[in-house]
Amino acid sequence: MKMRNIIIYLVLITGLFLSSVCAADRIKDLASIQGVRNNQLIGYGLVVGLDGTGDMTVQTPFTVQSIINMLGQLGVNLPPGTNLQLRNVAAVMVTATLPAFAKPGQHIDVTVSSLGNAKSLRGGTLLMTPLKGADNQVYAMAQGSLLVGGIGAAAGGSSVQVNHLSAGRIAGGGIVEREISTTVGQGDYINLELNSTDFTTVHRIVDAINGIYPSAATAIDGRMIQVRAPSDNSQRIMFLSQIESLNVTPARAPAKVIVNSRTGSVVMNQAVTLETSAVAHGNLSIIINTEPVISQPGPFAQRGETVVTQRSQVEIRTDEGNLMLLPNGADLGEVVKALTAIGATTQDLLSILQALKAAGSLRADLEII
Repeated sequence: MKMRNIIIYLVLITGLFLSSVCAADRIKDLASIQGVRNNQLIGYGLVVGLDGTGDMTVQTPFTVQSIINMLGQLGVNLPPGTNLQLRNVAAVMVTATLPAFAKPGQHIDVTVSSLGNAKSLRGGTLLMTPLKGADNQVYAMAQGSLLVGGIGAAAGGSSVQVNHLSAGRIAGGGIVEREISTTVGQGDYINLELNSTDFTTVHRIVDAINGIYPSAATAIDGRMIQVRAPSDNSQRIMFLSQIESLNVTPARAPAKVIVNSRTGSVVMNQAVTLETSAVAHGNLSIIINTEPVISQPGPFAQRGETVVTQRSQVEIRTDEGNLMLLPNGADLGEVVKALTAIGATTQDLLSILQALKAAGSLRADLEII
């Protein structure tokens, strides 16, 4: 009964969320400006100051090599063949996102993730780490104390861990060192790119823009809109601000059912309907129980030996199959109510929806992830 309630709750919440799509949204939420984008950065560094929870340097030689190289750059030369056994240092990968129009000196957040076999990064400090882009150029430098959202404790053979300890975050731990030039549009035009392809939404956005600026917007395809913008940079910024604030009612999303076979999650949007169909639900269980049977020779027998044989019992249990008629044009609520009424669990829904799609009764795209 609890599983049934969970399924209904999940789909109803999804339906309420998707029903808001019918309301007007800002163009800012539906599309982005071509050329205005983020850039991903990555770097390799060291976290120090750990309380004995760092890398086991015997199993992670790259950590030792990084420490020797770092000390050499700081003027500390270790004798050849020095065997470092450090447990308060960890090799990490540092990632960050460089936003558009970021200027040198501005701060960005960085994420630090363990690369070796460190047990925890809690309490550690990231040493200065260059962050590079796809072109192998350094665009930011990261350093600072980690904030790890978890705790762990161990005593003897017992251990307790809450959340994840092998990754942390440094708020404002990265400083931008190089600017990436970003151009807003080319010549007299800018391009708006929808977050998802939809010809109806493109048409409505074009109408909304042309309603204020006649003949300014032209649809290129199902995802791109070309807009004539002022050539002066300050006027162009004001023009884009007005365009982004326009309200547009997006088209209704296509009917889709998303099935996660690993977790058993089933999510359907509000546009899912059914043709007239019947679903029978039942369970067949086969139980085989094998017991040893010992056969011994009779008393005073001259010959004979104990023999062990196996005796099997086969039991077949069949639950009653419930037949449910799903009417033509059933909406989301009727579909969920009908499927749960016949006792369908989450795993049963996976099979039932696949069967309905194969029979041509499910009016939706079935996507399995």
